[in-house]
Amino acid sequence: MIAIAHFIAISLYIGAAALAATPFVRPVSAPVRGVVALLAGGIVSHAAALASVARQAHQAPLTGLGPALSFAAIVLAVTLLLTEVFAREVTLTLVAAPFAAVAATIANIMGLHPLLEPQGVEGVWLVSHIALGFAGIGALATAAAAGAMYLIERRELKSRRFGAIFRFFPPLETLDRVNHVATLAGWIALTLGVVLAATYSMTYEPATGGKIVWAVAAWLCASAIALGRLLGGWRARRAAIASSVGFAAVVVLYVAMRAAGSHAGMFL
Repeated sequence: MIAIAHFIAISLYIGAAALAATPFVRPVSAPVRGVVALLAGGIVSHAAALASVARQAHQAPLTGLGPALSFAAIVLAVTLLLTEVFAREVTLTLVAAPFAAVAATIANIMGLHPLLEPQGVEGVWLVSHIALGFAGIGALATAAAAGAMYLIERRELKSRRFGAIFRFFPPLETLDRVNHVATLAGWIALTLGVVLAATYSMTYEPATGGKIVWAVAAWLCASAIALGRLLGGWRARRAAIASSVGFAAVVVLYVAMRAAGSHAGMFL
């Protein structure tokens, strides 16, 4: 059941990305309804898989590498779905949906076996800070995708190549707005997550060095971009570069820490 539901979700995420690419292949309007339907179906199937894992483990599927990656994938898919519904376009799906599919695939390969979580208030505290952290990272991923697309379209515009990218990407103003809102949402979620994580660490279990480094790095990245936009007067291009490079740096740091063996503890 769990494997089948995950397979359906992964297939629907890939299908959404493929459908979003159809305007680049033949002259058709953006298939917003179809892409939204596929994303929604993938999320429902993905949620059913995680619910089955939770029932079997008698706890939320958030701890351990496999469950964490699967939860991160569904958070990214939900963030993407909300963005596409409100923006009424589908090109972000081209970038973000494959990431959700890859994360869910790796999660299945690694195994969906949550680590033992504490119960009661301590368990709720732990789950809350993990969920907020994932929500923040999902929002930053959306901001990075919008930023990358902004830079590509801006380059096309400056070079006066009005091809498929220019015709089917959303307006620069829309991409900048998505980048702005997603950056602020990511910063708020990460700030709350870091506060809960810090108080949890002081109250119950001291955090490991690797978790502290990665969490602080992600929060500093989100804070720098958010403050740059709010107080530093960053224009769209600078914010797009910062969000794309910053998110890539956060991902590279995480992969480097995992490769170095810095994965003790229950978070990630």
